[in-house]
Amino acid sequence: MSILEVSSGLLYQGKDERLAYSITTTNWEAAPTSPTVVAYDENGWVDVTTTVFPTNSPSASGDVITLSLLRDLTAGHTYRIEVKFTVSSNIWECFFRVKCEG
Repeated sequence: MSILEVSSGLLYQGKDERLAYSITTTNWEAAPTSPTVVAYDENGWVDVTTTVFPTNSPSASGDVITLSLLRDLTAGHTYRIEVKFTVSSNIWECFFRVKCEG
């Protein structure tokens, strides 16, 4: 596991589900601001952010970043979700992976 990968490991989501994932940043820094999210379909490493996060308005409160609903996934594909956030003048990045089941 990469040090940038969140500890939950590979997550699973059904193709018809719409889920809002949260990340706790305490292991990196406290009180994150300005979170941004990019999503890649690992089948070809295609940027699918606008498809799977059409709203894409992550928010931060305390040490928790909450993402918009992840949706419209393709069964059998795995997605890498990259989250960047700022603490003071430092920019941090982490990621997690979601496998879509039928």
